[in-house]
Amino acid sequence: MTHTAQNGFILTRHWRDAANGTEIEFWLATDDGPKKIRLTAQTSVAFAEAKQRAAIEALIGGQPGFELRDLELKTFEQEPVVGIYASRYKQLTALERTLREHGIKMLEADIRPPERYLMERFITAAVQFEGGQTQGATVIHNCKLKPAPEYRPKLKMVSLDIETSAFEDLYSIALEGCGQRQVYMLGEAPAESSQQIDFDLEYCATPRQLIEKLNAWFVRHDPDVLVGWNVVQFDLRVLQKNADKYKLPLALGREGKTIEWREHPGQKGYLFAPVVGRIVLDGIDALKAASWTFPSFSLENVSQAMLGEGKDIGDVYDKMAEIERRFHEDKPALAHYNLKDCELVTRIFDKANLLAFMIERATVTGLQADHLGGSIAAFGHHYLPRMHREGYVAPSVGDVSGGASPGGFVMDSKPGLYDSVVVLDYKSLYPSIIRTFLVDPVGLIEGEVADDPASVVEGVNGTVFSRTRHCLPEITTQIWKQRDAAKRAKNEPLSQALKLLMNSFCGVLGATECRFFNPRLVSSVTLRGHQMMKQTRELVEAEGYDVIYGDTDSIFIWLKKEYGNAEALAIGEGLAVKINDWWRTMLKEKHGLECHLEIEFDTHYRKFFMPTIRGTETGSKKRYAGLAVNAKGEEEVIYRGLEVARSDWTPLAQQFQQGLFTRIFKDEPYQDFVREYAQKTLSGDYDELLVYRKRLRQRLDEYKVNVPPQVRAARLADEYNQAQHRPLRYQNGGWISYVMTTSGPEPTEVVRSHIDYEHYLTKQLQPIADSILLPMHDSFTSLTTAQASLF
Repeated sequence: MTHTAQNGFILTRHWRDAANGTEIEFWLATDDGPKKIRLTAQTSVAFAEAKQRAAIEALIGGQPGFELRDLELKTFEQEPVVGIYASRYKQLTALERTLREHGIKMLEADIRPPERYLMERFITAAVQFEGGQTQGATVIHNCKLKPAPEYRPKLKMVSLDIETSAFEDLYSIALEGCGQRQVYMLGEAPAESSQQIDFDLEYCATPRQLIEKLNAWFVRHDPDVLVGWNVVQFDLRVLQKNADKYKLPLALGREGKTIEWREHPGQKGYLFAPVVGRIVLDGIDALKAASWTFPSFSLENVSQAMLGEGKDIGDVYDKMAEIERRFHEDKPALAHYNLKDCELVTRIFDKANLLAFMIERATVTGLQADHLGGSIAAFGHHYLPRMHREGYVAPSVGDVSGGASPGGFVMDSKPGLYDSVVVLDYKSLYPSIIRTFLVDPVGLIEGEVADDPASVVEGVNGTVFSRTRHCLPEITTQIWKQRDAAKRAKNEPLSQALKLLMNSFCGVLGATECRFFNPRLVSSVTLRGHQMMKQTRELVEAEGYDVIYGDTDSIFIWLKKEYGNAEALAIGEGLAVKINDWWRTMLKEKHGLECHLEIEFDTHYRKFFMPTIRGTETGSKKRYAGLAVNAKGEEEVIYRGLEVARSDWTPLAQQFQQGLFTRIFKDEPYQDFVREYAQKTLSGDYDELLVYRKRLRQRLDEYKVNVPPQVRAARLADEYNQAQHRPLRYQNGGWISYVMTTSGPEPTEVVRSHIDYEHYLTKQLQPIADSILLPMHDSFTSLTTAQASLF
């Protein structure tokens, strides 16, 4: 027996049906090494309307393992329910299908045993376990688990990368982590080499031995976390392909378990690779989950941007040729190259604090650490157990229908060039609306059946919410307070994870895939935001200032004359105090509500430019640029929505826009810059800036009508690749780089025609110039046509 309470962090979760009921397994990271918690004879539960009890019992027909119980719970339609308990989860899901065929709805049958077990105990990722029976040093049976929210594990991480032929034949495997730097290389060691080896390099006679060595490495060093770059879709997939080819297991899981491959149900060819007892994190997905953005998520691009170094060996075909050369002529050099990828990934994880973020994200959401996305699942993990304690069971997906709800309020803008614009921003606008106006699924149901008008809060479009019976406002308040504490403690990963979860709630309620989908709920948040932004504009203009734009939670205020930073800050903060006081007083006196709305000073733009919609005099939306002073006291131009901030415009256009804005914001002459930039474009001086890089979002053969330029370029590229006996790169999508020529778009792999400079002048430079210059009564044409040689 073990009685001492210990803390652990859930790495992976699994379930299976056994003879005596469902078994749940959790692999934990603890201070004493990995532990496996096995909970046996677990009962699964779902719900159905009590009036269907007799029909359900008839359909069960005396099958063993079922029990129906009357419960003090009801549906959102106020119908009493019975609990349907099954000794095995697959029995429950089979019954759900049978009942559905007979027109009987079973509720919450889709919640798997591990998730049900954790959420009903308010456990997310960190647990305290006590009691149970031990089996060896690792396995504990039937202990008691409860939350341990303060515990954070020290995880052992390894970065993995492989090198292959163009046809995915395995050449080498590199591993960096757990105190090891290891490369396994196919072939014989060279008689001599000029390479200095500062890592373990072991040669293997066959590809089969490479896989065997990898399996043994995982047993010997036992990492908790496996990371890489595109590690599931490439490295693990190719390793599995080679393991299958040589008829041996790819046993990377704890206890020698193999990968439990699954394909994404809505994305053919996209794979998940659950590994028993280990977290698998792809660097690209982890960065995106943590809200990092890059024009390209290639390892070369990201490492250059974040670390200031990379290891590019030319384009993909030059790289492949160099890998082949090193494999056949200089294996130690290939080993260096292979291991460098691992090291770059490890350093990116460290630089971005990604592992800490993923740990905090799991602790916050209740999702497994390598379950990316999952906003709907995270919402359910927090909401369902609280909803049960309010006496309700959840509806099914599709119970509520309706169209899209209004989005954030975007004001019409006033285009032009301004001095001294301050931006005020509502802090976490949608969560603060949920807290203040008590927006909630249960609250809506309770509000609609309430008899006393004083017991409800009026929403928008006729909705009413209970003042006392609700769940989401408390959940949001708890997360809000946790985030404030994390910010005070300077725990940025936790603060970011909490912010992302809290800000996802409104969107989840508007997602048709969510069981709580209800357009009335979402509108109660977004339309309230509309009202707030309009009211804020009135309050600002009553102070004598001019609102020139507003977007969802931010309002842009022209102070009507030029101010220094300190003066503008004082005005902005003074406005914020007045607006917050107004909301606090109005909500208390008129509605009896505690105000959680808070507007803050965000930015002072010394110069600010709002462009027109291209080809019109109407102000654009979500597109602007401004000159501000950053935290270091340096002037910085901020771009939002403009071409310089978008990856689908060429570097030629982006650099032109940056140069033009910089001159205008600093009151420098811009006319000669425009003329010279156009002239140098025509002269070929900027040819390296002409490349478009765009994504192919479908298979090439799926483009039938209105074939865009990137698809035409990709088809030319793969025709060339086929003629060169190379693997085809673009048939299943991906990214393509191309230039516009007099013969149309041509891929950078094979440019045969002359560059179409006229295209770049009229489609890249002129639209950018005119969006800036026309409000200033100037234009690209008037500046460039004076030089006849340009055209």
